[in-house]
Amino acid sequence: MPTPPKPGKDIDKRERIVKRIARELCDGFYVNLGIGMPTLVANHVPPGMDVILQSENGMLGIGPYPVEGQEDADLINAGKETVSELPGTAYFSSADSFAMIRGGHIDLSVLGAMEVDEEGNLANWMIPGKMVKGMGGAMDLVAGARRVIIAMEHTTREGEPKILRKCTLPLTGVGVVNTIVTDMAVIQVTPKGLLLEETAPGLTAEDVQKATDARLIVSPALKVMEG
Repeated sequence: MPTPPKPGKDIDKRERIVKRIARELCDGFYVNLGIGMPTLVANHVPPGMDVILQSENGMLGIGPYPVEGQEDADLINAGKETVSELPGTAYFSSADSFAMIRGGHIDLSVLGAMEVDEEGNLANWMIPGKMVKGMGGAMDLVAGARRVIIAMEHTTREGEPKILRKCTLPLTGVGVVNTIVTDMAVIQVTPKGLLLEETAPGLTAEDVQKATDARLIVSPALKVMEG
């Protein structure tokens, strides 16, 4: 099972983010969910929708997180969390898995981030001077997936912006991000800059801009973010 988030507001933030991202899924999509918060999207696939979830450690057909007591230790995702399988699930080597990713067969990749900037650059794999467990598959995913959605909290624990004019951390990919979904907003990366399309209930465009380093273009059709 995934590491439980902090009580209270942190749960609400994560639920808002992953439920909103689940609304971006489409019937027949092949989707890779990154380690951490993105994996929770698996619990919110709309009923009746046929979405095939892929894990880069070699599994195609991931289901929701298993009910406590029904976990199978042999069924794990790339984050080493126990998962469930759906009818028709396939298993294969990491080499085959990355052939799928690098071959452009993944319709959508959902990843976490430390920083995103107004050009769609992404930094999510290391902080200089801190221990790095491994590069993982993020660089392959952002280069090979047809669309990339970032799932993250809008600011750091210290309240500093994570959506910047220019990333300061080592990049995972250049110009790879299409959409950013945070606890505060839904933002599209466009050739003209970051387009603010939705704000969380109770927030204004000005509230979101104050928590964002990059300049936001407010959509004329700005609406309230739905879960």
